[in-house]
Amino acid sequence: MRGPMRMMRNAILATLFVTASLLPLTDANAARVVVRRGPRVTRVTVHPGFPIRRTLPEVVVRGSVVRVAPRVYLAPLAFRATVVALPAPQARVFTASEELSRDDGWTDLTMDVDRRGGGLLLEIDRGAAQISFAEVVFENGETQVVDFNDRVHATGVYSLIDFKDGRKVDHVRVVAKADTRESVLRLHLVS
Repeated sequence: MRGPMRMMRNAILATLFVTASLLPLTDANAARVVVRRGPRVTRVTVHPGFPIRRTLPEVVVRGSVVRVAPRVYLAPLAFRATVVALPAPQARVFTASEELSRDDGWTDLTMDVDRRGGGLLLEIDRGAAQISFAEVVFENGETQVVDFNDRVHATGVYSLIDFKDGRKVDHVRVVAKADTRESVLRLHLVS
């Protein structure tokens, strides 16, 4: 009979010990507790040779893991804000979208393309977006940066970059933020 009593006493002591350790912290210890709400914000990271030479914003990072890192940067292109018609669905090889929220601020988005095409279109939907840059990484590591120069662009479909040689795009990275309550960025790879 002594065995079960001893086990019960040990269980009660263990419960009391755990309960006491979970009591609220003292004021001195509570000052050390850091509560982080929302997404983690970090400075935009770029590879050596990145062609934009201005201070880049702090961002929330979202997106997929990439297979190909930028190896060599081509001469940067200035975004021309050329509005185009959205091609028929059969002419679009790939489409991906990301929703931006004004509450998140600047967001670093990576869209995994991994397909061959002849050009990229950027569609801004449900509200204007402020865009810093887009980075198009091809399968061989060559990287084309399109500089939006942190300008705000209205809803519409824009020509991002043309490459008539049918190159394979590994991924596209866009640093942007919603200029309205929310905005959606869609990337279309066209044949």
